[in-house]
Amino acid sequence: MSTFDVINPATEQVVRSVALTTAEETDAAIARAQNAFPGWRDVSPGDRARLLRRFADAVEADLENLAQLEVTNSGHTIGNARWEAGNVRDVLNYYSAAPERLNGKQIPVPGGVNLTFQEPLGVVGVIVPWNFPMPIAGWGFAPALAAGNTVVLKPAELTPLTAIRLGELAREAGIPEDVFQVLPGKGSVVGQRFVDNPGVRKVVFTGSTEVGKQIMAGCAAQVKRVTLELGGKNANIVFADSDLERAAAAAPYGVFDNAGQDCCARSLILVQASVYDRFMELLEPAVHGVVVGDPGSEKTEMGPLISAQHHAKVTSYVPGNAPVAFRGSAPEGPGYWFPPTVVVPPSLQDPLAADEIFGPVVAVLPFKDDAEAVTMANTTEYGLSGSIWTRDVGRALRVSRAVEAGNLSVNSHSSVRYWTPFGGFKQSGLGRELGPDAVDAFTETKNVFLSTED
Repeated sequence: MSTFDVINPATEQVVRSVALTTAEETDAAIARAQNAFPGWRDVSPGDRARLLRRFADAVEADLENLAQLEVTNSGHTIGNARWEAGNVRDVLNYYSAAPERLNGKQIPVPGGVNLTFQEPLGVVGVIVPWNFPMPIAGWGFAPALAAGNTVVLKPAELTPLTAIRLGELAREAGIPEDVFQVLPGKGSVVGQRFVDNPGVRKVVFTGSTEVGKQIMAGCAAQVKRVTLELGGKNANIVFADSDLERAAAAAPYGVFDNAGQDCCARSLILVQASVYDRFMELLEPAVHGVVVGDPGSEKTEMGPLISAQHHAKVTSYVPGNAPVAFRGSAPEGPGYWFPPTVVVPPSLQDPLAADEIFGPVVAVLPFKDDAEAVTMANTTEYGLSGSIWTRDVGRALRVSRAVEAGNLSVNSHSSVRYWTPFGGFKQSGLGRELGPDAVDAFTETKNVFLSTED
């Protein structure tokens, strides 16, 4: 198959047919990126910074178009899609400061002067998932370009449209075509060439833990660097001393945003037993209040699932005899709709509580005390994100330190801020994206000693 039909998940209509990049075309693109690397590396820091700011300005000027593309391609709500396009702009602006701040060190040594330099790696392959096509692309290509690398980017097969547009905007802004290339195609073809082709010096992958392990194993053969942001089964821990009304009102938006198709979704709610019943009473109207519908409407808070295949997977977790406490609503008719669903499984071992369902399904279980809450939150192979609701600052810090996750929020469900590092513990991944240190992940430290002895 040489083309792929992009489907609008809210209508099941074909949006556009996109040509799929072949293995041979991928290798040719990697070769062009290799040839372009010396020239891009040697662009002066100020000029590289200026080009990244021009790229950010181009995204800003095209923000509404990018957002509408994402609504059509991914079924994201228009509010979310505008934020996502704005995040690409903001991340580009943030890392546009990096080229002029790639500082090395002067290390005191006897007999001479010792200097270190942060050198770019070469060609970086970025593999982007379908759940957040724009921002996750930017988290990879912006710091990589800032550090002086060239980038080949593979969008998810289901959601290539905004990545293709970002590639066009980069060229309009003056980024040389071979410095940043977007290659739509299959993971088994394009993504595999990123892993196997020695011309790619690093692979950045966001997606499932299963595929991440395969990429890591493939890169090991060449000692190729990787950054992996993988799955998550994230706990939302609600203590009895919290603002219970606020915690219950916020809980649906911690898991049902983007229809639960989020590695950071708080899909396991742990509630202190003494307030469990009251929390459930407050949670039910909050879930019923989630507005599910046309993602292009300004009032919509949750859109459809991404595809028929994924809808079938999510549905398989909630058969007729599932322990459903209550559900929200979803449209009838065309589209991959699934209502917000709250379940009360008998134990943490139940797949509803243990698996990353990646849909609008949340499990609620009680706990006795701090120690049990931490034990329950850590009973997972994942460790990406989570929330803690309490008025006790000491408890917030104790529990935050004890929960094995890379990104925790107290009295909030926020996981991602481009100013701060993002990544997971355990099988949720390797390395960190975003924040002031992300550029270092796209460089090698070179040590140079200059003898001053006669």
